[in-house]
Amino acid sequence: MAMHGMVKKKTLPAAAAVVLALVLSAAAAVSGQQPAPGKQTAANNPRLQRAYVALQALKRAITEDPKNLTRGWCGPDVCAYFGVFCAAAPDDPHALTVAGLDLNHGDLAGTFPEELGLLSDLALLHLNSNRFAGGLPESLPKLRLLHELDVSNNRLSGGFPQHILCLPNVKYVDLRFNNLCGPVPPAIFDKPLDALFLNDNHFDFELPENLGNSPASVVVLANLRLRGCIPQSVGRMAGTLNELVVLNAGLRSCIPQEVGWLRELTVLDLSSNQLQGMLPESMAGMHKLEQLDVAHNELWGHIPEGICALPSLRNFTYSYNFFCTEPQRCLDIRRIDDRQNCIAGRPDQRPGDQCLAFLHRPPPRCDEHGCFGPPHY
Repeated sequence: MAMHGMVKKKTLPAAAAVVLALVLSAAAAVSGQQPAPGKQTAANNPRLQRAYVALQALKRAITEDPKNLTRGWCGPDVCAYFGVFCAAAPDDPHALTVAGLDLNHGDLAGTFPEELGLLSDLALLHLNSNRFAGGLPESLPKLRLLHELDVSNNRLSGGFPQHILCLPNVKYVDLRFNNLCGPVPPAIFDKPLDALFLNDNHFDFELPENLGNSPASVVVLANLRLRGCIPQSVGRMAGTLNELVVLNAGLRSCIPQEVGWLRELTVLDLSSNQLQGMLPESMAGMHKLEQLDVAHNELWGHIPEGICALPSLRNFTYSYNFFCTEPQRCLDIRRIDDRQNCIAGRPDQRPGDQCLAFLHRPPPRCDEHGCFGPPHY
């Protein structure tokens, strides 16, 4: 469980608290769920009162619950609700509060109510693999202690949820496999995230120069509509980035030398884009790299021997390019795929006329930013 920060204690208005206590007492009497003496519930704990309001609003907003996950969400003992996790409050170790909500893989259909903002002590919000539609609630910034936000594999729509930028403690953001569209604000790469998953949406944006400001260990931008180049600033992620996946994202770029500075990287997937030019020799310095995939691009020239000599490299895929030569050392890697290139003597290569036609094209000129300049003639 993530560590909470300090928050000010809030209470419901007195009249609302009294009404809520009466309602909860009546509900508990009907359901037979009278709390044990001294037990903290929504009937005697203002934090759990607010949580009760939020969770009941969510239950009402759920239109389909085929696994009956919320059927037991009745009565004041919210800490006993399925998927709800309570812990000591960050500013009062004697008070219980709702610190986590996990309804992953519930196949729940519905929308997110604004009352979710009442879960102000929430650290974990895991709602992936459901059928929630619409957008995230505008009250999201009230979850000032939120550490992990996972709403992947839902049916969310609209633009990038800008209010994520207002979450001061969020470290893990997973929006993948939704129907979100439009630009992604560059400011997301300025947040101190550990992981950022934006893949498999309809986002359409240019990789910003401040990409390298992100301290994330995992960045996944696959199956998007990216424009522009891989910025040189990516080299600033050398000390933290472990996985970078930008496959099938429409990148039209060269691979800048700074990619080779990513000494902590274990996975690099740049496949199925429109990358041109050569693999930079600097990539021979990526000593922790285990998987490298640059297939389905328009790369050419020779494979640097230093890449194939990387001590941790176990899987190197460079098929469907226009490479002309590969060092013998490359064939010693556990798994390689060099099909559909222009490598003499290797099986399943491109037809010779196709290779000649490509090699007679003016080679792309990569400027100092890794972008295409006017070709050399």
